[in-house]
Amino acid sequence: MIVLGGFAASNYYNKVKLVLLEKAIPFEEKLQWPDRSTELLARSPLGKLPYFEIDGQTLCESQVMVDYLEAAYPQTPLLPKGALAAAKVRELIQFIELHLELVARDLYGEAFFGGKASDERKESAHKQLKRSAKALAQLVSFDPYIVGNDFGLADCAAFVHLPVISMTTKTIYGEDVLADYPLKDYLKRLAERPSIQKVNADRKENTELMREWRASLKG
Repeated sequence: MIVLGGFAASNYYNKVKLVLLEKAIPFEEKLQWPDRSTELLARSPLGKLPYFEIDGQTLCESQVMVDYLEAAYPQTPLLPKGALAAAKVRELIQFIELHLELVARDLYGEAFFGGKASDERKESAHKQLKRSAKALAQLVSFDPYIVGNDFGLADCAAFVHLPVISMTTKTIYGEDVLADYPLKDYLKRLAERPSIQKVNADRKENTELMREWRASLKG
């Protein structure tokens, strides 16, 4: 049995969880906050979440985890068969996570948790996000899924990351850097999938727990 460690308010956790649900792989969830505890560091050397526990071994880094699932459970593929087509999907995932989500992440503290980013950081992130948002057009189709006719790994990443990036930029800049994309209609289509409904419900519930956990650290 695969154990998925982490917390359901996390976009990277939910990317992996979506793959597990879509591929109908049995798994258990283990609530783990990013507390850098000895227990966590024993399973994820840098304390990053999520992680897997599999047959006495651990595995971290979300993309490595979903690539493992795709290789170990090929019965319900979420990548196209051709090597180049599969590489194009991985290219899109890396683009979203490296050039959009990672940049926006520096702003999450101010956007959602009452923190404050410096004006310099916000200005730099704004330039990077606008540039990357424009370049994203070369990699996506939203017809009906993010790269064509079939739901796949790229959708698992896009679903968890793009709405957060959109909300963050609207909050920080009063401007949605993804406004040129049909994100609302895309998310509405995805919401018809049972896996998405499950992830959304669990995320909503866990977000409240996360806020309580963060408050307890300040208390």
